[in-house]
Amino acid sequence: MRIDAHQHYWKLDRGDYGWLTSEKTTLYRDFLPEHLQPHLASQSIDRTVLVQAASTVAETEFMLSLCEKEPSIAGVVGWLDMESDNFKTDFLRLRANKYFVGLRPMLHDLEDDHWILKPKVIESLQLLMEHDFPVDYLVYPRHLPALIQLMDILPNLKGTIDHIGKPQIKQGIIEPWKQQIAKLAHHKNIYCKLSGMVTEADLEHWNVQDFKPYIDHIVAIFGADRVMFGSDWPVCLLAATYEQVYEILNSCLPNDLSKDKRDAIFGGNAIEFYNLPDLNTFHGRL
Repeated sequence: MRIDAHQHYWKLDRGDYGWLTSEKTTLYRDFLPEHLQPHLASQSIDRTVLVQAASTVAETEFMLSLCEKEPSIAGVVGWLDMESDNFKTDFLRLRANKYFVGLRPMLHDLEDDHWILKPKVIESLQLLMEHDFPVDYLVYPRHLPALIQLMDILPNLKGTIDHIGKPQIKQGIIEPWKQQIAKLAHHKNIYCKLSGMVTEADLEHWNVQDFKPYIDHIVAIFGADRVMFGSDWPVCLLAATYEQVYEILNSCLPNDLSKDKRDAIFGGNAIEFYNLPDLNTFHGRL
């Protein structure tokens, strides 16, 4: 089972993608399953994890509705207001849908770099921890200290760092990201997505070798059993095609990785992390 653990769909006329403006010409159009399917087929990807791109419950419900008719979607990482008094009610309602497999607060958009440590947010995360329900962390390196503190408070909370924490690949800067993310990797219930790297590099002049020191570090500290391939399609199109994103990771992974470990990175780890429905017994391709 081969899985892309991080991609997006959107429809402009839904109106809740405030960050998506006409100036972003590459991305300013609808992106739906029929647009991704040829690329999944080209890399023999069986399923994807669909991740929120808007801070609205309505978008989460839109993504869940796609699951009912699109067999390539294995699960949805949605959004809920973690400061709302209705968080528990909303969470339990969505939890009844088998395709609802994770939550992502868009931390990189918030003014407060320590928002994740607010008492009301901690209360909501405590509920997720009790349900063994995973969280995606969309962060920049400046947010990593707050996540380190969070894990001291909720050590059993299951989470994954999206886009390897968005280090400054374009500038070739690796510290303090390198040390900080290593501290998070000490927590065995924290995973990391090998995704979103091309848009942190020089969009027009990146080289495959630009990514290797970052990928090497992530695989070394998390191990091959806690990292996941994610395309970040269609956002990746700002810098690279789906096929190029796949090949960057495939070529930069350590040469001595066994086939089983590569299979875990390109699918098995996502199944375990998100407890994806019905996939453990899956045989064959779409």
